[in-house]
Amino acid sequence: MPVKGDAPVLPGARAVARYVRISPTKARRVVNLVRGLPAKEALTVLQFAPQSASEQVYKVLASAIANAENNERLDPDALLVSEAFVDEGPTMKRFQPRAQGRAYRIRKRTCHITVAVEAVAPQAPAKKAAPAKKAAAKKAQPAQQAQPAAAPEQATDAQTQSNTEGAE
Repeated sequence: MPVKGDAPVLPGARAVARYVRISPTKARRVVNLVRGLPAKEALTVLQFAPQSASEQVYKVLASAIANAENNERLDPDALLVSEAFVDEGPTMKRFQPRAQGRAYRIRKRTCHITVAVEAVAPQAPAKKAAPAKKAAAKKAQPAQQAQPAAAPEQATDAQTQSNTEGAE
């Protein structure tokens, strides 16, 4: 298995959309929303994001998930967006005629969107933590049960004292 540094590389896939006709800064705003999220949750975020770049990023993320599922045989529910970045593509330069014979330059920017997903380990550690909480709760319950048991006795003592005082 290829090793990056000392840590083993987790299985995953990636997808790239090149020469997308969106400004890189606008695409980066959307990509920053989904970086580090679970893949299914990231798709939902992109589906309801109001930015126009979210449609293109959604397509790239869906492609990366499909690549992981079909090429790497990974479970799409266990995928995490590990990398997502936007590089600047070539800029198309156009000219807009202006008053008095002037020409203003218009820059039509493009970008390259890259999204990588990787498989994460099943959430077994979370299940192991739950029994520890239950054990701690069981230990705490006898102490809590002892206190409420003493409290009614004190209340009955107070009631008998007030009843005897009222009778006198």
